[in-house]
Amino acid sequence: MTAYVFPGQGAQHIGMGKDIYEANPVAKDLFEKANDILGFRITDIKFHGTADQLKETKVTQPAVFIHSVVVALASDSFKPDMVAGHSLGEFSSLVANKTLSFEDGLQLVSKRAMAMQKACEINPSTMAAVLGLDDKLVEEICADVAAKEKEIVVAANYNCPGQIVISGTMKGVDAACEKFKAAGAKHIVHLQVGGAFHSPLMEPAKEELAAAIESTKFSQPICPVYQNVNALPSTDITEIKKNLILQLTAPVRWTQSVQKMVDDGAKTFVECGPGRVLQGLVKKIHREAETRSL
Repeated sequence: MTAYVFPGQGAQHIGMGKDIYEANPVAKDLFEKANDILGFRITDIKFHGTADQLKETKVTQPAVFIHSVVVALASDSFKPDMVAGHSLGEFSSLVANKTLSFEDGLQLVSKRAMAMQKACEINPSTMAAVLGLDDKLVEEICADVAAKEKEIVVAANYNCPGQIVISGTMKGVDAACEKFKAAGAKHIVHLQVGGAFHSPLMEPAKEELAAAIESTKFSQPICPVYQNVNALPSTDITEIKKNLILQLTAPVRWTQSVQKMVDDGAKTFVECGPGRVLQGLVKKIHREAETRSL
């Protein structure tokens, strides 16, 4: 069985999608449709802009979404048995499995990006990647810091065994990182992000996104989506909507999602989108998996 996986924010780079835009008429049409929907030429930023322009949340999220979906929809070989996306990538996966139209998916991603950017401005916050510690220990340290320091800090992304991203207030993340060092973490990387994604600090964005999701048409998917919130497959529209809303303040359970897809028969994982980040994570979660880009 083949699982198609879609990356999230952080996979972007200048020039992404330019080759397929120039070579594939279907792709070019979708890119131009995206420019019209957004009201600005995001292709100009993606193909010729600066890294600073591209890393703004309100630009990054639509840019990665558009590229990932176009790669899938413009391919004759795209035949998924199951799909999953990392954070933002979950929206890409829902267009790929026909739950959302391209237009509606892009509208939701744009609203999500704007709502998250606003939430970041309300509460200055950050994220950090922690390498080389057990998941349980990371969770315990976060809980201890939150209780003692009265700061928000939580496990946000379970990327692969030994790699967790934490999310929270500046003080909370700094305090937790000191404890991770003392506990023997191999490496800690403070991420260049706008705020504390997948934490309680995204609550204002979640409320905004919920209203948009509830007013958007969702259709019966052609294959299951393995969702970030619970790492379980779903084809139920009500459940998919609920989990998509919860995703903003809940952790991305990527390790668990890949493990569950393997348990359910996935042998090959095909990454749709810029970069090869998810292929690397899949290999660390399940060494025997075959991985490739679409």
